[in-house]
Amino acid sequence: METNNGSDESALEYSWKYNPPIDPIVAERNLKEMKQILDQLNVVFLLGSGSCLGAVRDNAFIPWDDDVDLVSVIGLNGLTEELIDTTTATLRDKGYFVSEIEGTYCKTRTTMKNHLRMTLEFKHIIDGNAYAYPGIRLPVRLFTHPKTIEFLGEKFLVPNPPEEYLRLKYGVEWMVPKRAGAYEKDVVEKVPGGNLAGRPSSLRVLDDEGSPVSGAEVVLVGGGRSRTDGNGYAEIILPSADWYALIIRYQEHEQVLYMEKLEPGKSYVYRADSVSKAVDRSPGAVGTLGNLLSPE
Repeated sequence: METNNGSDESALEYSWKYNPPIDPIVAERNLKEMKQILDQLNVVFLLGSGSCLGAVRDNAFIPWDDDVDLVSVIGLNGLTEELIDTTTATLRDKGYFVSEIEGTYCKTRTTMKNHLRMTLEFKHIIDGNAYAYPGIRLPVRLFTHPKTIEFLGEKFLVPNPPEEYLRLKYGVEWMVPKRAGAYEKDVVEKVPGGNLAGRPSSLRVLDDEGSPVSGAEVVLVGGGRSRTDGNGYAEIILPSADWYALIIRYQEHEQVLYMEKLEPGKSYVYRADSVSKAVDRSPGAVGTLGNLLSPE
């Protein structure tokens, strides 16, 4: 897929679909530019997820990471809904393509510039907690007094203590480097199940020969579980259009779909053979386990 200058919708769709690893030179340049913009707007942000993990553990970007992750919490350090709107408009003025998702746990602004995806999560406080994708509960105290670290020759903020944040997000083995495709199962297993309120969508499960699978278990991480019927269809309840993680299980087959963009009322198809095809068609990628569903 060809893109223009790497700062448009087609570049973002390519990044979501194929998850190419970040270019560390571009990542450093864009992160420092983003820091300058957010500092000027008085938006207090922290390094989150894989960016926090790389900075704290390795003092570097993780080579196979596919984006840069930043986190702010609405209601802390002066962050308001209005300031989020101002930030979104400013980034567009500065040449960033910005995609907006109003999710259950946060307002997500995914930016694209110079073929580099950077995700800004503006988290809601819910019952004294913030939530990390795909639904990991984090005490808000981790964000109230962030810790300053040296990274890329500048000072950045991370959750405090970062070791607790990373343990909650990635498990007790967070210090062990794990490539994409290895850590996702550790993460999703930490998320408790539940019954989310929302509207139904349907998911059809097909095996590697394209035949419908009856009795497959479909787990919406953080949500409910269902089984496919004789035609391979299962119902999943989604509270809103957002990113979700799922697990597909049947017979000897188990697949974690770590990041799928889903919407209530839509129908999707999972094809078991799409896993190998996704890897084959992803030059430079490292076996992503997300973006494997397609609309029916």
